[in-house]
Amino acid sequence: LLYERHGEPAAVVRLKDLEVPKLGDCDVHVRMLAAPVNPADINMIQGTYPVLSPLPAVGGNEGVGEVLEVGCRVTALKPGDWVIPADAGLGTWRTQGAFPEEMLLKVPSDIPVLCAATLSVNPCTAFRVLADFESLAPGDSVIQNAANSGVGQAVIQIARASGIKTINVVRDRPDLPKLVERLMALGADHVVTEEMLRKPEMKDIFKSIPRPRLALNCVGGKSTTEMLRHLQPKGTMVTYGGMAKQPVMVPVSAFIFRDVRLRGFWMTQWRKDHAQDQESVAAMMDALCQLIRRGQLTAPACTEVPLQDYKAALEASMKPFVSSKQILLL
Repeated sequence: LLYERHGEPAAVVRLKDLEVPKLGDCDVHVRMLAAPVNPADINMIQGTYPVLSPLPAVGGNEGVGEVLEVGCRVTALKPGDWVIPADAGLGTWRTQGAFPEEMLLKVPSDIPVLCAATLSVNPCTAFRVLADFESLAPGDSVIQNAANSGVGQAVIQIARASGIKTINVVRDRPDLPKLVERLMALGADHVVTEEMLRKPEMKDIFKSIPRPRLALNCVGGKSTTEMLRHLQPKGTMVTYGGMAKQPVMVPVSAFIFRDVRLRGFWMTQWRKDHAQDQESVAAMMDALCQLIRRGQLTAPACTEVPLQDYKAALEASMKPFVSSKQILLL
């Protein structure tokens, strides 16, 4: 799926037949199996993301493929291995491709294909924001908005596996009871709407669990300000997304009297910073794959779409209140 200019995805992305280039000595020939449509993919096509692929570009930053053939100097991969992108910008919305070995990470092929296809962005982001900003212990709590997003669902499950309680904020919607039920089934301790954050009943939640030391923000605007009120003194709020396209507003009193910390996180930057630290990357991937194998981390709710129906997938991924990730089957 190729785009030659930036613009609205349905208008600029098209399906095109290309030759797979000849395999270089350090290259790997990959048959793609499945690749999701993520918000960052849409922003890259629109030309609004901080990193853009040189045009013409193939869409997609995440997915899983099977190695078909390797160049004579490739050592870490062999035919039959499953691989995911080591970094953004690989262009995963394609049936086959030849990539340099260092652009790929091997993953176990005994995990479900949808878990592997959605492993490199959302679960990694969830893992890092839970691990890198506050040292949380079993019994501690975390509050997050956009709890039904891919990252939100992974946060619920990773926190649950570590004994950390989650307070999950979602927007009010027509099928709210169904969504609440689904998040509770994943292991959410509390699910509240943005409106409920302002109500005195929130105090009842903190009778049974401590106030959160960590808040995870993917929305911005009013949702964030409300969430921040419930943070413990000296707590940290980490922003990793801005779905409302509004700034983060913080009352001065939160800084002065509660000394809260505001931080930001971008998975692409973390990968750049740890490019020479393969141990950290391997430890994270290993921890996530273990959780998947034990059934403690599942793929987000997915809608599987054949490649030729890509327009429907792109349009669906941009609608509000969609709690299902569009996955292109390749």
